[in-house]
Amino acid sequence: MMKTFYIIALMTLTMATAKAQVQKAVIKTAITCDHCKQCETCGQLFEKKLIRQKGVQMVTLNETEMTITVFFNSKKTDLPAIRTAISQLGYDADEIKADPKAYESLDGCCKA
Repeated sequence: MMKTFYIIALMTLTMATAKAQVQKAVIKTAITCDHCKQCETCGQLFEKKLIRQKGVQMVTLNETEMTITVFFNSKKTDLPAIRTAISQLGYDADEIKADPKAYESLDGCCKA
């Protein structure tokens, strides 16, 4: 009976610890078009490339608010690394400006 209690307690603690590792960050960016999510080159950068970054679990682009919401595992990555990854896709990420080469590769409609 006591052994079962310890197993249940250990499982609960493990689940609570795993859940605590997931963090949410809302990152300000600059979006100049109204269709970035559907754009074949720009919008899919987030779905195909940013989501592949180690520790990134979910990415949502909000064109209206000009934000990128990222859920990530804080044991595998951190916010500065995510901001840098967004910059390398050609978008501003809070105070980090878009990488010039990546910005140039975006579609014309996605540039200011």
